[in-house]
Amino acid sequence: MRDLKLKYNNTYLDGIPEDTPLYEVSKKVKNDFKYPIVGARLGEFLVGLNAKVTSNEKVKFYDLSSTVGNRIYARSLEFLVTVATKKILGDETDILINYSLENGIYCEIIGQRITKITAQKIEEEMRKMVNQKFTFKEMLVDRFDAIKYFKKHHQQDKVEGLRYMTNRTVTLYSLDGIYDYFFGPLVYNTGILTEFGMVYLKENSFILTYPSVNNPEKVDEYIHHKLTFDTYKSFQNWGRTIGISTAPDLNKICTEGKYVDVLRLFETHYEDQLSLIAETIYKKKDQIKIILLAGPSSSGKTTTAKKLSLYLKVKGINCHKISLDDYFVDRVDAPRDENGELDFSSIESIDTALFNNHLTKLLSGHKVSMPTFDFITGKKVYENKYLKLEENDILIIEGIHTLNEKLTQNIPRENKFKIFMSPLIHLKLDNHNRVHTTDVRKIRRIVRDNQFRGTNAETTLAMWPNVDKEARLSIYPYQDDADAMINSSLGYELSVLRIYAEPLLYGIESTSPEYPEAMRLINLLRNFLPITSEVVPKDSILREFIGGSIFEE
Repeated sequence: MRDLKLKYNNTYLDGIPEDTPLYEVSKKVKNDFKYPIVGARLGEFLVGLNAKVTSNEKVKFYDLSSTVGNRIYARSLEFLVTVATKKILGDETDILINYSLENGIYCEIIGQRITKITAQKIEEEMRKMVNQKFTFKEMLVDRFDAIKYFKKHHQQDKVEGLRYMTNRTVTLYSLDGIYDYFFGPLVYNTGILTEFGMVYLKENSFILTYPSVNNPEKVDEYIHHKLTFDTYKSFQNWGRTIGISTAPDLNKICTEGKYVDVLRLFETHYEDQLSLIAETIYKKKDQIKIILLAGPSSSGKTTTAKKLSLYLKVKGINCHKISLDDYFVDRVDAPRDENGELDFSSIESIDTALFNNHLTKLLSGHKVSMPTFDFITGKKVYENKYLKLEENDILIIEGIHTLNEKLTQNIPRENKFKIFMSPLIHLKLDNHNRVHTTDVRKIRRIVRDNQFRGTNAETTLAMWPNVDKEARLSIYPYQDDADAMINSSLGYELSVLRIYAEPLLYGIESTSPEYPEAMRLINLLRNFLPITSEVVPKDSILREFIGGSIFEE
């Protein structure tokens, strides 16, 4: 057996026997990490620590403070709770791993109600398995053998998912004799999964909580965001009603050539949300004078603001848009982040005093000289741009801080209508593999940045952590103050975005730090049969990202 060496950071790990598993190698560098190492990049590929070293490669390890490590941890917990549920409720029982909420995952037991005591038993079984340190075994099997296994165990969701794959082989994982399929590596053994919690909701569901990237040491207390939860749940139930809950459901419709009908359903569902909000605002038109629209990057705020304005116009209400960008403080006074860089995502970057002064004057019927921020000089300028509100006029403002009461603190709450929006995708790949809302936004942004800003996918992925941080600090904490929520997800969109995003992701070189993430997104998109963009309506929110919108300025 030959000895190998791995390039690690700027040094080499020498004398490593061939076929040594990475969990043994990770022991050599564990002091470089504050938190447990849960995964690695070996050469070009993202792998679990059970992967063996077979050649001289470059290695990078991930702990719980990294996004990659956090996802590996969460994915492993999802398998653990699946197995524990079967142990408590029987092998025929299955669980739905639905979607992320706060620092947890919303899970449902299929076909039966559970009590709080049952949920506690599942949690106790999980902790028992953690203490026993069961190994997550990984094996490469023929795809058709995997299909036979899942058919035998009545897991039709897995069968349908594997049906639309073209791979000859697939990677299965086993835990205490139960096999499953996941779209990414797992931790080496259950002993790593010490930090988690379970919050019982009602009847057949609970929240599985786990540490966040920002606080990897422990599980934060779960905060139930009712508006977001209800919106998710409503969309999920609607998906079940129309028979489209998973990617295979959508793919089957594509193979039958009926995707145009499905497209219209999702577009109408989105439009219906705007219609209801417009009606709510109209009924309170004597009170509501400002609409405040917020959502994380690539939620579709621009198109939504324009379409909502049209719905209100039909009712005789005229909307005037104000851009928060025009109210930046002069650059010399702008706040800076911990790295000394200008921090435009901080609310301190907005001249809130001037903004509130102008809003107050506008609502009082005064004519106001509106500023324009000159990004070259870094100062506000006034160029004969005036605004005066008439009787049936209303202001619409979209931006990352609009839910923060500090932005409009001088305006009475009853005069404001706050909207939180995000693409809360309800589709799953199968019962145990969810599609992350973050991934939908990320793919949307990759396509939009390339279409309209000339930015390649590698650059977009590299800056995503800052984009995510912006939402985490400036938007999500204020979502509960919203009066309404818009789910901007279109269930068919990944089938369209695949055509645009896949070539861009393939353009990332294997030597790039963003390569593993690019491959992960490609593997996600491969679960969706492509749909041509020609059938996407010109006024669709999706056009904000792929181009061709009638709202383009």
